[in-house]
Amino acid sequence: MKAEYEIIHPDAGSSFRLLNDRISAEQYKWQYHYHPEYELVCVLEGSGTRHVGTHINNYKDGDLVLMGPNLPHAGFGLNSHGIHEEIVIQVKEEVFNQSVIARPEMYAIADLLERSKHGICFMNNTREIVTKRLIQLTKLPPFEKFIEFLSILQVMATSTEFKLLNNSPAISSSLVKKNIRLQNILNFVEKHFQEEIDIKKVASIANLSVPSFCNYFKKMMNITFTDFVNQYRIRKACTLLKQEKTIAEACFDTGFNNVPYFNKVFKHIMHKTPSEFRKEETEAQFAA
Repeated sequence: MKAEYEIIHPDAGSSFRLLNDRISAEQYKWQYHYHPEYELVCVLEGSGTRHVGTHINNYKDGDLVLMGPNLPHAGFGLNSHGIHEEIVIQVKEEVFNQSVIARPEMYAIADLLERSKHGICFMNNTREIVTKRLIQLTKLPPFEKFIEFLSILQVMATSTEFKLLNNSPAISSSLVKKNIRLQNILNFVEKHFQEEIDIKKVASIANLSVPSFCNYFKKMMNITFTDFVNQYRIRKACTLLKQEKTIAEACFDTGFNNVPYFNKVFKHIMHKTPSEFRKEETEAQFAA
């Protein structure tokens, strides 16, 4: 089964991305994929199939799994029925490299992160404790979220109620090589999306000719590079609009050079105009 590369952005004002979804199994997207972030999945309600690396097994009445960077896995709603609810935390590797692993107090967490390359399933009392704490974590402000997340990792790091899902790290060398090239491209877009992006420059970063780069990117991402950049910029524009930036500010701060074209691209991607998006966000805030 081919694993698709997934792009993940941390939440605004946070070191990680937090998802808390409750949907019917029919709506769930379980595509087999990978990404350079660590991922903690806690299934609060539902049963399904756990596919992590080469490990495939069914779980019942919830699950708790920690996965390391670039470990291919399917969504945990695979083969589920009825309602599926889960909390997911995704963290870039550099967050741990910069603020956690080097500190002596974090030796247990550092070991946990190393083991996560195999995929780790937690059971029994550990799963119950962590599940309850993750539910509370979703209600905390950003600073407290981060501190509580580290505390939860320490609980898992010192637990003996776990099993490794793969005998060895389930990451192929070819996958890592492909990921490094792709990550360099994505990092360039992240740093330069506010500027005019020269495709020749991006192709040179990937050590490819422009035609080869276009074919490579489309094959890896299932989208053209131009469409990807536009989608990336529009996601950034949505964040700015939520922060009460004007439409013109959101336009020029995300690399678009005229408002009419920005409006056109925004509507094509979001299926609504920037004005409609701002109105809906404002109404949602008041409703909350």
